[in-house]
Amino acid sequence: MSNIRITKQFSFETGHALYGYDGKCRNVHGHSYKLSVTVIGTPISQSENVKFGMVIDFGDLKKIVKNEIVDVFDHATVFNKNTPHVELAKELSDRGHNVLLVDYQPTSEMMVIDFARKIQKHLPQNIKLFSLKLQETDTSFAEWYASDNEADLS
Repeated sequence: MSNIRITKQFSFETGHALYGYDGKCRNVHGHSYKLSVTVIGTPISQSENVKFGMVIDFGDLKKIVKNEIVDVFDHATVFNKNTPHVELAKELSDRGHNVLLVDYQPTSEMMVIDFARKIQKHLPQNIKLFSLKLQETDTSFAEWYASDNEADLS
């Protein structure tokens, strides 16, 4: 049977700051992110299966992405934990703000790599992550493709 790609789109609001950056993004600011998740697989061919004809139930894909990405990053402020922003992060956290400290500079490029790793861990074995597109603004986005990262998929 043919391989089919399906895509589900998500949106969330996240703040961040790029420590050491030489432009405005060194300041704390936020984005209305749009994330497109594309997986590839063959549709289920057993007619007795309730998911007959589906590669993966969109609802099942939604649960994975919401649990791993959207519910974690939505209305959070993300800082690289290896920068002096940790002081600001602690202050915000002490005041009840949702703060995430990550091992990377929280650019769209690095976030999409992180998201790919998190999503892949939870996909059924017969479904592969094909690509991610993380849109930061209407005109700016980062894309991750499995075919470009085969060495990193293990």
